[in-house]
Amino acid sequence: MKVLVASRNAKKLEEMRRILAEHLTEQTGVVEVVGLDDVTPFDEPVEDQSTFEGNALLKARAGVAATGLPTLADDSGLCVDALNGMPGVLSARWSGPPKSDDRNNELLLAQLHDVPDERRTAHFTCAVAVVHPDGRELVVEGRMGGRVIREVRGSGGFGYDVLFVADDHPGLTTAELSREDKDAISHRGRALREVAPLVADLLA
Repeated sequence: MKVLVASRNAKKLEEMRRILAEHLTEQTGVVEVVGLDDVTPFDEPVEDQSTFEGNALLKARAGVAATGLPTLADDSGLCVDALNGMPGVLSARWSGPPKSDDRNNELLLAQLHDVPDERRTAHFTCAVAVVHPDGRELVVEGRMGGRVIREVRGSGGFGYDVLFVADDHPGLTTAELSREDKDAISHRGRALREVAPLVADLLA
């Protein structure tokens, strides 16, 4: 049994495989989770929706149409209160093409340079969409609250993890947490744990 995760981001794919495997195996037996690099290439949609849910559904629907496999896709980003919720759905391409985590983080620090610590609150949001070849669809959303610090710290994770300290794990950036600790509190971890039993029902 195969499920397509519509992503080429190696770190994200590893994270999603790990969390899904923990929750799918018990209910459905062995499920092979494949990424975009494991299937025949197809034209991927432009992520032009205004919401995380819209972009996730766009990618999941395209995966099903191209491969015939049940497809899971996510869209996630950092929403900073002092920036009116930005970068939001533009998080991965905040500093313009080509995509660069380093440049995104530099730009975010520059934009928040004069913002006092008490106003540097933010949250990560992740919408996970699952689309089945028979037309069934579902979307769940996870959130992780915290704040943006003033310097890059840590070598784990990806994206804005090096600048984000979660409310549930103060003192360390999410890039400094162990994989297990991050999975337990992350927006993606929460969304995937919620969606995993629903995926199992769809596959059954």
